[in-house]
Amino acid sequence: MRIITGLFKGKKLFTLEGVTTRPTTDFIREMIFSTLYDLDVDMTNVLDLYSGCGSLGLEALSRGPAKVTFVEGSIKAVSTLIANLEHLKCKDRCKIELKKVETFLKHENDNKYNLVFVDPPYDKGLVNTTLGLLLDTFNLALHKDCVIVVEHSYDEPIAACFNEFIIKEKVNKPIVVTFLGNKIC
Repeated sequence: MRIITGLFKGKKLFTLEGVTTRPTTDFIREMIFSTLYDLDVDMTNVLDLYSGCGSLGLEALSRGPAKVTFVEGSIKAVSTLIANLEHLKCKDRCKIELKKVETFLKHENDNKYNLVFVDPPYDKGLVNTTLGLLLDTFNLALHKDCVIVVEHSYDEPIAACFNEFIIKEKVNKPIVVTFLGNKIC
């Protein structure tokens, strides 16, 4: 796995071994970022939930945002993420929260995030729960023009109650990437 473009273009990322994690492929990341550019999304302050090795947040960082906050509950994943930050020499522009995403989202946050990545383990019932927390408890930490990018399984669709916020959806079975926005706060 490598960074596609920007400051870190071509740099390889460390990934977690085994089958318990699923890093976002180069193809899917390219599709996500092409769509973000088409939507003219501000990437100044990025939140990467269920960050794993950090491929989405690091791709965003490579393209120029000022700051990325990574939230991950696995110490093994965070160790890999730290190795990637050291490898890319970008620790000064990043913050790591070693905690469960649900815990992080239930606490008040002073940041105003412009872009949020949600990439939970597939088919675990986390997609809609996370969106609910983002748009309810955590929404004061979202910029009024925030875009939320959700990578999820085709078998775990976005709940109908969030349909009004969907601005674009890309399907590449078995993966779906849903973009939510339009004044979600």
